[in-house]
Amino acid sequence: MKKTMSLLLMSALGMFGSYAFAGSAREDSVARLQSSVDVIHAIMATPDKGIPEEVLNDAKCILVVPNLIKGGFVFGGKHGRGVASCRTAEGWSAPAFVSVGGGSAGFQIGIEGVDLVMLVMNDQGFQHLLSSKFELTGEGSVAAGPVGRHASAGTDWKMNTEVLTYSRSKGVFAGLTLEGAVVEQDNDSTRAIYGRHLEFRNILSGKVATPRSAEPFMRAIAEAREQARIAEAKENTK
Repeated sequence: MKKTMSLLLMSALGMFGSYAFAGSAREDSVARLQSSVDVIHAIMATPDKGIPEEVLNDAKCILVVPNLIKGGFVFGGKHGRGVASCRTAEGWSAPAFVSVGGGSAGFQIGIEGVDLVMLVMNDQGFQHLLSSKFELTGEGSVAAGPVGRHASAGTDWKMNTEVLTYSRSKGVFAGLTLEGAVVEQDNDSTRAIYGRHLEFRNILSGKVATPRSAEPFMRAIAEAREQARIAEAKENTK
């Protein structure tokens, strides 16, 4: 009898622990969505010190990783979790949850948290992102993005670069070198928000409906793109 009661108690505790973990994972994912909204609003609020309008307007996908941790001693590391969305024929895809990790060699001391924004600029970058595990390299796939109201005509971001990367620290955006980092699907957050495992490719291709908890994030992306489109159109008519 005692053994049976113990087994029942252990089972109940296990179920409670699973529910608590699921609740915690969902709360964390929802908080990440809101933090990503704040980063997008910051892009819109600082046009002269942010991401150029034509770059944002041309982007095929946007990835936001709030509070990416960079740091280390001699050998550095990067780690963070974020949210991505891509353009589809019907608008923008439901958010896909991503993790960013990777190392870098070089002398560095300390730990710093920055907001990371990654813009996928062409079809090749989009296909690499859909592979669910995308390693960023300096051979045309990733580059520090230009900053300011307008991108310089001398940059080659329209030609070969698959991903442009930015960091935001203390309210200021800057191009960020992110070679060696790996972007892949965050399965825990995906299950926490969608209630089941979904393929990265299906989400970003627009085959999955947007959950209610992600609607503010989707509105923020739409507003930012519309603001960039209007600003670029006005500039072209001058």
